[in-house]
Amino acid sequence: MRVAICGAGRTGHANAVLFKQRPGVSVSVLTGAADVAERWASGDQIWRAHTRDGDVLSGRPDHVGTDPREALRDADIVIVTQPAHARPALLQQIAPHLPRDKRVHVGAIPGFCGFNWLAAQALAGMDNVVIWGMKDVPHTAFDLVAGEQVRIGGAKSQLFAALHGRDSATNGAELQAMLARLYDAPVLLLQNYLEITLTPGNALMHPAVLYALIGPGAPWENKPFDGPLRWWSDCPRAGAELLEACDAENQAICKAAEARLGIDLSSVKPLRQELIEAYGAQIADDRTMYSLLRTNRAYAGIRAPLVANPDGPGFVIDRASRAFHEDIACGQALLVALAARLAVATPSIAKTYTWALNYHGGFTAGVPSCLPANWPEDV
Repeated sequence: MRVAICGAGRTGHANAVLFKQRPGVSVSVLTGAADVAERWASGDQIWRAHTRDGDVLSGRPDHVGTDPREALRDADIVIVTQPAHARPALLQQIAPHLPRDKRVHVGAIPGFCGFNWLAAQALAGMDNVVIWGMKDVPHTAFDLVAGEQVRIGGAKSQLFAALHGRDSATNGAELQAMLARLYDAPVLLLQNYLEITLTPGNALMHPAVLYALIGPGAPWENKPFDGPLRWWSDCPRAGAELLEACDAENQAICKAAEARLGIDLSSVKPLRQELIEAYGAQIADDRTMYSLLRTNRAYAGIRAPLVANPDGPGFVIDRASRAFHEDIACGQALLVALAARLAVATPSIAKTYTWALNYHGGFTAGVPSCLPANWPEDV
């Protein structure tokens, strides 16, 4: 099986190493980082993944390069791991180079931010392409040294994938078989892609914590941090409480979509339940959202995005972070748009979204381009 990974960041690097543990799997990596590609081409460079338990997995991808024609040659499955805001340009880049003489499965890990709609637009007319996404990353990944090593957190106990509505049950069975070859955890195929789009994740989690850290009345409003900060181990109680309010509103969006479209979204569970089922014994105290976030060992090493304070000592939140460009400008914006189309009130989500737009200063509110113009009538 020939796997092409688009993106050599944390998730792409981790998956490349994991896949190289599998017999009969060829791994090609398409990257925009010329230095990563050059180092791979210069010799026998081995990529590594350090596990939470102290083990080191290693493997050399079969190809790492910047040319999509070479990276996608004869691919059976293409996995997009680039952040959501980079995906429109990436899909346009790879579309001309996808195999045309066989079925090829093009998906995203994770598949949030409307990847199904985005890919359908970019790959229109390519009937041999199966569009899919995964509900979440199989492992958290952090502390990347590009082209060399990354650290990975605990594995999910079960993985969930979904197809675009245009694809068939046969396509789904093929995808399921491919993913089963690549991952240890069992893979369940979901019935509707909205089960991925509305699964609570970073589009809810990061904005809520940011608001509680640096938003109106927060401890670090207009004040730099003294040192490194961990997203979840250092999450303030107010952040966990705001997250629960946003999560309840997300559940209301799900209920409205079920009623409007006549579908079953019961697999989209409240965030706390999702995390308990995903991480199990890795969580020391799951009694509340606050205790769960702070004691989840799979999250323990994940740092918030800080940069040196340009106006003095200490650190400030990095406005170039994916927390803004992906989670807010793409993910949270889509939730706001879906809620509006379904006439669902989301005051907590709207509050964090509006604040984040103003704080960042580089974004404007608007309907994400991936959302079909007539949705939910046009599904």
